[in-house]
Amino acid sequence: MKVRQSVIALVTAGLAAGCSSAMPAQTQAQPQTRPQTQTQVQTHAQAPAGNDTPAPQPTESNPPGDIPDDTMFVAYRHPGQPYEVKVPEGWARTDLPTGASFTDKLNSIRIETRPAASPPTEASVRSQVHTGDIRTVDTVARNGGKAVRIVYRADSSPDPVTGKVVKDEVERYAFYRSGREAVLTLSGPVGADNVDPWRTVSDSFHWTAS
Repeated sequence: MKVRQSVIALVTAGLAAGCSSAMPAQTQAQPQTRPQTQTQVQTHAQAPAGNDTPAPQPTESNPPGDIPDDTMFVAYRHPGQPYEVKVPEGWARTDLPTGASFTDKLNSIRIETRPAASPPTEASVRSQVHTGDIRTVDTVARNGGKAVRIVYRADSSPDPVTGKVVKDEVERYAFYRSGREAVLTLSGPVGADNVDPWRTVSDSFHWTAS
């Protein structure tokens, strides 16, 4: 009887020891998971799926003084004067005794004629420009004939509203025929890219029959 009780006690003690040793292993097999914070959830929600869409490009605009490439040109004739020249359509016109001036923003075109006993020379044209900032004086061929060209820089007339004065680059062409000289003056701010429009205007000048 005592032997049987001793055996039962040993078996019970062994089962108890086995259960106590198995408990920590079961606890270690269940790792704890930290819940996401609100900041982490918002960060994941805001992450873009992709960045393939290009950013919109800003609208291009012409720098001050640049004449737009799509400008249309129309012919101008002064009553009683034997010449014709093309000018940008829509520019404001001021009539002069033997010609006209055309302006738009910072650019201007002026055409006039005067009697001349002889054709202009580079020296005579240079003497008519009273500025020390002369860039070029040469003789060029245009569709309407040869002309003496002078390029120089000078202050513009003050703006009638703001009084602002800008530095202009001026191209002046002197054409001649039969005792009459036509002076074509093109001006715009220094740095403006008006090479093509000015060439269109100067190439368009020609003498007419009457």
